[in-house]
Amino acid sequence: MKDSHAEAKHYALKLLSYKGRSEKEVEERLRKKGFEKTVASSTIRYLKSIGLIDDAAFAEILKREALGARLLSVNGAKRYLFSRGIPADVITGVFAGDENTDRDNARSLIEKKLRVLRDCPAETAKRRLYNLLARRGYSWETIMSALRDSNFNQEDKA
Repeated sequence: MKDSHAEAKHYALKLLSYKGRSEKEVEERLRKKGFEKTVASSTIRYLKSIGLIDDAAFAEILKREALGARLLSVNGAKRYLFSRGIPADVITGVFAGDENTDRDNARSLIEKKLRVLRDCPAETAKRRLYNLLARRGYSWETIMSALRDSNFNQEDKA
C-alpha cells in the first residue's frame, strides 16, 4: 500500500487534468492505484478545500450535458449523475424544478432521429423512436405525447 500524500496529490491532480471527476470517482481511482484509505481521504479533503473537487458544481455540468447534448430524460440524467458518483442528495438539489424538460427533449430527439428514419416504414420508425426514448429514460406518457405532438404522421411515412 502506498502512503505518500505527495504522490496521491500528484496522481489526483493528473486525473483531474484529464476530465472533471466526482469525489467518489477520485477516491476510487486513488484506492485502485494502491493508496491507503487515510491518504485518499486527506487528498480528497485537500482538493475540496482548494476547490478542485466540488460535487455540486460538477453535477450542474453533468446535468447540462445529459439534458442538453445527450437529450436524456430527467430520470435518465439522474441515473447518469449517480453513475458518475454524485451523491443522491446533491442530485435531488440539482434537479429541483426541472421536471418539464422531458417533453421538450423528447420532441427534439424525435425530430433529430426522424431525419435518419425518413425512409423507414411508419410502424418501424415509430417502434424505433419509442425504443430510443425508452432507453433514454422517458416515461410512457411522455413518449406517447411526444410522438403525438411531433411531425410524425403515419400517412407521410406510408
